[in-house]
Amino acid sequence: MSASPDSPKHWVDPAALPNYGDASTIAGNAPDYVKQLNYNTYIAYGVGDPDCFGHSVGKSVNFVEVNINRKHERNGRLEATTVAELKVTRHMLNGAKMLHGGCLAYVVDNCCSTPLVVLGLIQNVNGVGVTQSMNVLFHSPAPLGTILRIVSSSVSLGGRVMSSRCEVLDKESGRIVASAFLNKMQPVISSKL
Repeated sequence: MSASPDSPKHWVDPAALPNYGDASTIAGNAPDYVKQLNYNTYIAYGVGDPDCFGHSVGKSVNFVEVNINRKHERNGRLEATTVAELKVTRHMLNGAKMLHGGCLAYVVDNCCSTPLVVLGLIQNVNGVGVTQSMNVLFHSPAPLGTILRIVSSSVSLGGRVMSSRCEVLDKESGRIVASAFLNKMQPVISSKL
């Protein structure tokens, strides 16, 4: 099954998205254009319009660092890492007044996707995919006011399948709140409906 010459090559192209704010304050060694395109993709694809599920939570995520490093223990392969922060607010809580697991899964899905976008931009491969599976381990609760630090890293980026991992930490104490693995794939674009 091949795409016609008029059909899009990728289902989401980070370079074709509008700018959603200024990513120049994000630290890290990634080029500024990569930081901006990654943020644009996060907002357009992960957060969406104000009437989309989780919009207010997604918009509250603040990316603070984007890095690309060679991993010597992996034969010099590149690894992308993104660091984001998020304050736990009232509308993110469950009945026990702790961060709701479903809310955290939403944050993990979106944040853990970002290093794949970054690595894809550096390697000229589309790193935007749809989630196939996500394994989240909940280690400890996060009460109201907790500042979460979400550190996400690429694991692999192939032609169609990609994976990443993340740790969600309490920024103040360093306590681990959750850890996760995410597997994504490029959907097949078909001109036949």
